[in-house]
Amino acid sequence: MAEPTKVIPLRPAEDWPSAPASAAFAGLAGEIARASEPHTESDPVAILVQLLVAFGSVIGRGAHYSVEATRHHANEFVLLVGPSAKARKGSSWDHVERIFGKVDPVWAETRLVSGLSSGEGLIWNVRDTGTGGVSGGDNSQPGADKRLLVLEAEFASVLKMTAREASTLSPVVRNAWDGKTLQTLTKNSPARASGAHVSIVGHITADELVRLLTGTEAANGFLNRFLLFAVRRSKLLPEGGSIEGIDWAPMLARLSTAVEGGRRAGRLGFDETARRRWWEIYPALSEPGPGLVGAVTARAEAHVVRLALLYALLDGAGQIGLAHLDAAVALWGYAAASARWTFGDSLGDPLADEICRTLLEAPAGLTRSELRDLFSRNRSSKDIGNALQRLLAAGRVSVERRQERGRPAEVWRAHTS
Repeated sequence: MAEPTKVIPLRPAEDWPSAPASAAFAGLAGEIARASEPHTESDPVAILVQLLVAFGSVIGRGAHYSVEATRHHANEFVLLVGPSAKARKGSSWDHVERIFGKVDPVWAETRLVSGLSSGEGLIWNVRDTGTGGVSGGDNSQPGADKRLLVLEAEFASVLKMTAREASTLSPVVRNAWDGKTLQTLTKNSPARASGAHVSIVGHITADELVRLLTGTEAANGFLNRFLLFAVRRSKLLPEGGSIEGIDWAPMLARLSTAVEGGRRAGRLGFDETARRRWWEIYPALSEPGPGLVGAVTARAEAHVVRLALLYALLDGAGQIGLAHLDAAVALWGYAAASARWTFGDSLGDPLADEICRTLLEAPAGLTRSELRDLFSRNRSSKDIGNALQRLLAAGRVSVERRQERGRPAEVWRAHTS
């Protein structure tokens, strides 16, 4: 009999988001994640969500859910956000790659890339064939594999690239999630990619994400096309686990069957029970949230639909059932909680956030003139005024008008709750 794995538990962090509801681990992806969990220091959530994304990438573009004229395919973008560089994000991917390397070796060897540095580079990896990559190519020709999973273990570098002037990376990534034809109108790089099936897995620390995310990328829909998941080291395994001792054959056989079925699948819709549930939860999912958290969780409905589609396809189902929708909602709930853990009350406007912190330290309030003095008059009255209006609209501050030395003055106070 093998000796039991020696485990040293870690102390829980007080402010860490609550674990996902058990429904998130439904189906085959949940079984694989739970089977791996005792034998790895990786967060089971990290294994689960990357399994879902990898599966969606492997099956390709055929399966979809339609909303009016919009098709939601099985490609997803996720960002694993760890509290430090020791969150075991990389090792969690290693488990996923090992599994899918056995299911589809061609995909593992040729359709996994990294180095996301430009929109042109992304397009080139899924470009149309038949005309040397120039627009108008026939993507149905042999060898035109439009699947691509971009793994970015240092996603901070991607955010730095999107912030560069004239960078095409952000709009191309956004169009890739949407399933649109990818093309940049540049003279020297006329490549075009139609029917591309792009998925992205990124790893980043919470500090890097907060520091590098610009207000522009938060507002333009770049980050809300990613599902954010807070992940961390789950335990200490001084001698490693015994993952080789798991009998993977039955799960791999089921996964292979699901992949084959997913490749043949076309349009999936809700069954009647799931449809009724969707009508119940849709208003809450559609409700806009405040601040930066609201901006990065603004595509809740679309993400829930894509996750439900993935759970259904892994189940080999011809329709999205209630269990698939419940699993998607549970996983989305953790993604939303992860966004709140990452960004807190931030508005994504550095000046507004700094003013709010300053006002919290001044319970009696400050006038506009006092605020300008605190910022050494390096920010214009217009900038400060716009920031105050953003804080007011978000319910973070209040303003009182009073007379001072014969003229009216605005006194601004931060809300403490």
